Amino acid sequence: MSFGQPFFLLTLLLLPIMLGLFLWSQRRRARYAVKFTNMEVLAGVVGSSRSWRRYIAPALFLLALAALCLGLARPKVNTLVPSQQATVIIVIDVSGSMHASDIKPTRLAAAQKAVRTFLDHAPKQLRVGLIAFAGDPNVAAPVTTDHGLVRAADDSLGDLVGFGGTAIGDALQAAVQLAHQAVGPTQSTSGNQTIAYHPHGAQSPVSILFLSDGHQTRGTLQPLQGAALAKQAGIPVYTVALGTPNGVLNIAPDYGGTGGTGGFGYPGSIPVPPDPVTLKAIADMTGGKFTNAQNAKTLNDAYANLGSRLGRKPGKSEVTSEFVLIAAGLVLGAGLLSVFWSPRLP
Repeated sequence: MSFGQPFFLLTLLLLPIMLGLFLWSQRRRARYAVKFTNMEVLAGVVGSSRSWRRYIAPALFLLALAALCLGLARPKVNTLVPSQQATVIIVIDVSGSMHASDIKPTRLAAAQKAVRTFLDHAPKQLRVGLIAFAGDPNVAAPVTTDHGLVRAADDSLGDLVGFGGTAIGDALQAAVQLAHQAVGPTQSTSGNQTIAYHPHGAQSPVSILFLSDGHQTRGTLQPLQGAALAKQAGIPVYTVALGTPNGVLNIAPDYGGTGGTGGFGYPGSIPVPPDPVTLKAIADMTGGKFTNAQNAKTLNDAYANLGSRLGRKPGKSEVTSEFVLIAAGLVLGAGLLSVFWSPRLP
């Protein structure tokens, strides 16, 4: 803990003085008490077994003064504070396998709820963009501080569900390009791709939150090629593998064809296991973190935790108001105890 106005800590020297005055007054009170002629009545009033009670209210009052003195010094604690330039690109797989119901009610519905949870925990000034991808990535919401716009885009993800495959590498490339648009002119050129760039050791203000439920089946870039772009840009990718190893997608027999093939040359039930190995490799390469979400609670908890962490940086937060509230509570407690525990004459 540190203090913005440390010289006010000198006011704490008043506390031992006040404690000394209180003890002195108690001794004077004892000297007058022995002159009381009826000792039986005096014992009934004082109640020797409860004599300790008279010290509690003054002790609370002294603690309240101590809290106020500390509050005057403007105490600050080390914590995570919102970063003004922080940006998070959320990337959600909306391929057909996201209709699988091994994550209740469906994988896609659970992912949409997790995005809302992330926004609930994120700082209000955090800039957020949303990319949905299947065979191709699409920007569902541009980078913005208007979290209501991102929520609306998240609610409409069900309309974007497609059966064109899963292009993980291309989705990562699109996220890096969207990050470049948000970060500004500092850049590097890698082949034909212009990407946001941060020198070695610098901390990027951008993070990518990437969720997929399957293996790469389509796309120009392989997953680790897309991860390499993020790594070169200094952007950590936090990956989530959504789904269970035994997850299946049930396709209606008359969808896009006949004979139970669903028009895709597959039987009515298609195995759709996630690919945790690839997604973990992406997180490890870029300095992010991997989560294997085999149920909705794990997914929601992961997004809540990331919403509380991403977009923040180490800093100091002033807690003066907390000390004032503590002081007010202690004074109130001291007053109530003085009222209820004051000795009464019979």
